[in-house]
Amino acid sequence: MAWIAQDTTAIALLDHAGEMTLSTMGSRAWLVEAPGEFSLAAQRRIWSLAQILATWDEVESLIPGVTNVLVLLRRTPDDAEAVVQRLRTCWQQAREIHPQGKRIDIPVHYGGELACDLEAVCRHTGLPASDVIRRHYQGNYTVVALGSAPGFGYLHGLDPALATPRKKVPSLNMLKGTVTIGGPQTGVSVLTGPNGWNAIGFAEIEVFDPLASPPALMAPGDTIRFLPERIEL
Repeated sequence: MAWIAQDTTAIALLDHAGEMTLSTMGSRAWLVEAPGEFSLAAQRRIWSLAQILATWDEVESLIPGVTNVLVLLRRTPDDAEAVVQRLRTCWQQAREIHPQGKRIDIPVHYGGELACDLEAVCRHTGLPASDVIRRHYQGNYTVVALGSAPGFGYLHGLDPALATPRKKVPSLNMLKGTVTIGGPQTGVSVLTGPNGWNAIGFAEIEVFDPLASPPALMAPGDTIRFLPERIEL
């Protein structure tokens, strides 16, 4: 195990067995990142770790992300190294868990005017539009985390053949409800505005309603199916 200084505010602890990466975020917070590529197995272990850390009296809040969790303590610890060792021990104890989330079906209008990046996805993947759409709606997706915008769900389960890098120049006014691909993930935009993901369809759905209970449609562990309500090529 070795300490590697990144800068004056972030220090990474790397376990050479590939256990985790731990970075300081200020004086009383640590970001724990699972090793390896984006995977459901890594996310399930992060969920387990979050459950363990929720039992710590000194934890103020936990913010799970995509294969990571931010741990914020109530105060700056007197012995930061002891916290690091406890976090490492908890990670070693964490095992994959399988939360029983709900299933959400999302009807999608694939193609058409609002699928402004479908052609770009086809060029990048080498697939015709019909195959891109078919592979997308045949996927089984799991919500791994919420973030970026209120209620936005990061989804695991995209066919690797559809993975397309985010745009170098974002769309400035992408409508909420746009179904998108960003790298190895897919999602549904929550807000109308700038968006760097690739639009392939549109769903008439409220992903986030501040007056609802709960306000977010999705939650970590939920499963998502996209239903091809209409295909316009």
